[in-house]
Amino acid sequence: MSFASLGLSAPILDAVAKQGYEKPSPIQEKAIPAILEGKDVMAAAQTGTGKTAGFTLPLLERLAGGRPARSNHVRALVLTPTRELAAQVGESVATYGKNLRISSAVVFGGVKVNPQMLRMRKGADVLVATPGRLMDLHSQNAVKFRDIEILVLDEADRMLDMGFIRDIRKILALLPKERQNLLFSATFSDEIRELAKGLVNDPVEIDVNPRNQTARTVKQWICPVDKKKKPNLLTKLLSERNWKQVLVFTKTKHGANKLSAHLESRGITAAAIHGNKSQGARTKALANFKAGEIRVLVATDIAARGLDIDQLPQVVNFDLPHVAEDYVHRIGRTGRAGCEGEAISLVSADEFKELAAIERLTQQVLEREIVDGFKPTNALPASKLDTRPIKPKKPKKPKKDKPFTPREGTTASESRPANNQAKRKPASRRPQGQGNDAKEQGNKPARSKPRNPDAKPKSTDSKPRRRFNDEKPRSDDRRRAPQRNRKPKAAATA
Repeated sequence: MSFASLGLSAPILDAVAKQGYEKPSPIQEKAIPAILEGKDVMAAAQTGTGKTAGFTLPLLERLAGGRPARSNHVRALVLTPTRELAAQVGESVATYGKNLRISSAVVFGGVKVNPQMLRMRKGADVLVATPGRLMDLHSQNAVKFRDIEILVLDEADRMLDMGFIRDIRKILALLPKERQNLLFSATFSDEIRELAKGLVNDPVEIDVNPRNQTARTVKQWICPVDKKKKPNLLTKLLSERNWKQVLVFTKTKHGANKLSAHLESRGITAAAIHGNKSQGARTKALANFKAGEIRVLVATDIAARGLDIDQLPQVVNFDLPHVAEDYVHRIGRTGRAGCEGEAISLVSADEFKELAAIERLTQQVLEREIVDGFKPTNALPASKLDTRPIKPKKPKKPKKDKPFTPREGTTASESRPANNQAKRKPASRRPQGQGNDAKEQGNKPARSKPRNPDAKPKSTDSKPRRRFNDEKPRSDDRRRAPQRNRKPKAAATA
């Protein structure tokens, strides 16, 4: 089957041919005709199978014959979870639509908002955006949703993981009800499927490959090693095996910076990319890596989704991810579009739990190879494949505060936990009559000493009279400074 048989026009086919693509991928074969017919689509496919082109090509085809977008208005909206993915999708839209009279724009956070507001004054047929920045622009009336015909949620499962679900619901409430909805993702969790069924109308569901299955074109193996020796082992692999372009994943931002500095000290050009980096630094590092100016790109999981690097040969898991599904997305950066790739994981003994979860998810025991000079002191336990089906996790129920009831035969103060006793104010600082004894006596003020019946009552005029702001102070309102060691006055004689 060719792209021409899918119903695409000549200008788009010409742009596709110039990119070197001759035959559509399985996800493209099924998604493109359904989208051209105007149906809602839910598509799930493993990463690297051409999902972006699967919705970009028919989206451009449907917009080509329409009226150009008005000022500040949008005809098609594509939502992505990360800035890098938004830039990637925006680049695809511009590449495949260069022979068409279709305008496109990309907006995301981390950069100044004023240039994006100026750009949106011209309107955009296709707007690629992250949810947060899109809401900012809409609140300033820079983006209007009345003319939207098509909505695309790309990497919908990732958006749920990153907590964008509230922003997405706010955006959906602002969109026209009559529209076409497209949901594309590497995988669809049960939560996403439930959410999607409430958004799309009679969707065409496309599931090309089994869930969480890795690409057959990627060779996977692990290297047991002690945790402290991982940086030196990676340096040796880069040098001896002559790896030219490597994407390395770490768990933390600090770990990415530290590893990048270590490689630079060994004469290996490297750069780190993570959430604490400015958008300009992230864009520059990724561009230099694609151009071959940087040999190693060290990244956190922010780069695990949506990055399309042509013929990336190696991916290294310096740290195994906490979530097993992220392993599939990480190694999906290599072996794309039918090309062969290699995924290497440096695994220490304390990561065996994460390794077992990955092997259970992918249903395969990963091959092991010990590098000379790096045999681990703490041996990595042998793997045993767990074939039991993975049950979806149930959401935790919120805990309800139980009413406090004292134990039988004790007062409330005696049965209260020790922590609460420590938080109570000392008895000397509490006003008299506010303790538990006062409650037992009907809230009557408690007295430490009995009142002397012969004592004169205290004068109520001892305190200064309160005055309003517009009154002048009187001499009797002024308090005298206390005088120490003052001798008492002699009692007056009758």
